[in-house]
Amino acid sequence: MDVQVPLIALIPNYVLAALMYTLLGRFILSFMFPPDSKNYIFRAFVRLTDPVLALVRPITPAAVPHLVLLVFAAIWILVARIVLTVAAASALQAA
Repeated sequence: MDVQVPLIALIPNYVLAALMYTLLGRFILSFMFPPDSKNYIFRAFVRLTDPVLALVRPITPAAVPHLVLLVFAAIWILVARIVLTVAAASALQAA
């Protein structure tokens, strides 16, 4: 199966992948820095991932601690990437 995937179909997957790896990076950095750290790299990770966590928090049980929420968010994004890839492949085969 040799299908040319248009770039417009790949961009959302790349954006979701960047968010997923940023969440995992924040998860790892959370073991090295306190939550209110002044480290600019950690603050950048926090700034990029807080909107994603705000979206994931309502669909995640409240008993889940903040650190585990980062992993849940990465898993949700992985699921979204898989759904997006399957949908794009189905659309390309139908065309």
